[in-house]
Amino acid sequence: MGEKSVRKKQFILKKAREVFAERGYKDVTMKDIVDACQISRGGLYLYFDSTKEIFLEVLNMKEGSESGEEDVFTKAISENASSSDILALFLQEQKKELCNQAESLTMATYEFFFANKLPKNENPLKTQFDGAVQIIEKLISDGVKTGEFVCEDPKGASRNIMYVLEGLRIMSQTVGITEKAVNKEILYLMKGLLKEA
Repeated sequence: MGEKSVRKKQFILKKAREVFAERGYKDVTMKDIVDACQISRGGLYLYFDSTKEIFLEVLNMKEGSESGEEDVFTKAISENASSSDILALFLQEQKKELCNQAESLTMATYEFFFANKLPKNENPLKTQFDGAVQIIEKLISDGVKTGEFVCEDPKGASRNIMYVLEGLRIMSQTVGITEKAVNKEILYLMKGLLKEA
């Protein structure tokens, strides 16, 4: 695929993400994406065969690539930030997403996975979840070694952090959640790991 085609495909995915974030998954048609991209139906079908295919590509896009989130973490790691600082940064980025659900794919993602049962090895959500657990586990383990954290089970703690974040994501979509409530949960998670002074 040439550079122009790659840019066009990325443009379609960016616009499709906006449509899915606004309308969910089940109500979006190929026509909706055609309209959002202002391209012909044939132009869209050159790249994608279905909304399912598009949505899977949207889910597989690097999270934070547009917002600069990845650069924030890269900078923190290259500056030798402490494990607790990097974990706090990760949780703050999660808070931004939780408090900005208008641009979130949460509802569309749940709709997609209720409608499409994918094998575990093809499920991008499981891959993202497992990847986040591994990163958090490493941060906690490193923090235990440096004396920043106290934790007997870093893997269990990291899974628990991700379960709490997923629960907050559901709450934000169903009953709503305030920034104050998110802050309280993040503080609770961090207090459970930090050594008492």
